[in-house]
Amino acid sequence: MSSTVNEDNHGPAPEGYDTWEKYCAATTAQFCFDAQPPIEGVWEKIPSLTTNAIFAALFGVSFIAFIITYFRSRRQGTFFTVMMCLGLLCEIIGYAGRAASAKNPWDDMGFMIQIVTLTIGPAFLAAGIYTCLAKVVSVYGEESSRLPAGWYTRIFIPCDVVSLVLQASGGGIAAASDDIDLLNMGNNIMIAGLSFQVFILAVFLAVSGEFLLRVRNRKKTYGPDAGFEQAEPAKSIRQGFMFKAIMIALAVSTVAIFWRSCFRVAELSEGWNGPLMAREDLFIAFESVMILIAVVVMNVFNPCMVFGVMMSSKWRKQGGFRKSESTATTSSDEELNVLRQSAQGSRRAAGFGNQRYYQSQGHHNGNQNQNSRYGDV
Repeated sequence: MSSTVNEDNHGPAPEGYDTWEKYCAATTAQFCFDAQPPIEGVWEKIPSLTTNAIFAALFGVSFIAFIITYFRSRRQGTFFTVMMCLGLLCEIIGYAGRAASAKNPWDDMGFMIQIVTLTIGPAFLAAGIYTCLAKVVSVYGEESSRLPAGWYTRIFIPCDVVSLVLQASGGGIAAASDDIDLLNMGNNIMIAGLSFQVFILAVFLAVSGEFLLRVRNRKKTYGPDAGFEQAEPAKSIRQGFMFKAIMIALAVSTVAIFWRSCFRVAELSEGWNGPLMAREDLFIAFESVMILIAVVVMNVFNPCMVFGVMMSSKWRKQGGFRKSESTATTSSDEELNVLRQSAQGSRRAAGFGNQRYYQSQGHHNGNQNQNSRYGDV
């Protein structure tokens, strides 16, 4: 509401203040809350102090849980934990800003803080989730994937950075500007960043779904375990309950962030004074609850506890499961080599991974001297 309307309804603003809005932002006098019609500020609807304080506290608990799990897992998964904690830190600050605005809805600082932090926070969470798909691919084996495991992070993390930069720069422009044109420009940049995030999440969901279909087909063709990575710790991880659970957790978390991002695009597309900005019930349902679900499932099924050493940078630098021929002296290493050669070759289903079967069928093309490791047929 403009200063003219305020003056018409409540008389001139007190001495030293251009408008009633500025007076209320500086004093938060009781008159400002009781005035009829209301003295409007930047908020279309005053946020709930209790609701936003509760969400700030819940995200704080999630933040602490990630830190505790990180140290319990012997500091495995540093990148994942840092990304999740940065995202949660944004959520905590954002809901603290909303709670502060409940006491002073005429001060636009709390409004701008929550717009920027709650907009960019899920981009950090998405980056953490992207790293997990690479681990899932490694556990099943790259033969099950259209792309090598490392390429998932090389593709999706840079895209997430682009989305984050757009959202942060747009939010910064909007927060620092009093000019309506710059404000709208900042809003449009934020929308562009969010829209790009929605697109990347949609691609990520599609790629993940295609990978799971390939895994399912390999199970049908080669059995429940023979067609996948046989090296440790992949085989043990794959057979555990937590690995099966984390697959569901990753899907739930990704869909929750995707749904939330779609809502924020719709919200910001209507402008700062759009009808969705005035609907805190929809904001809580499609923003707060969705992000809470996304982080809680990752707290419960934390990849640091599921993948263990595979989450460490040291494991990646050492080549993961890849070993040179000079060190591949164990039976399991040779069997793994047979699995990979078969997957890339004729894809013989009946005896996949069993060198003795290929001998009996006359299909084995390797050095016959290697057969002594498996015994004579």
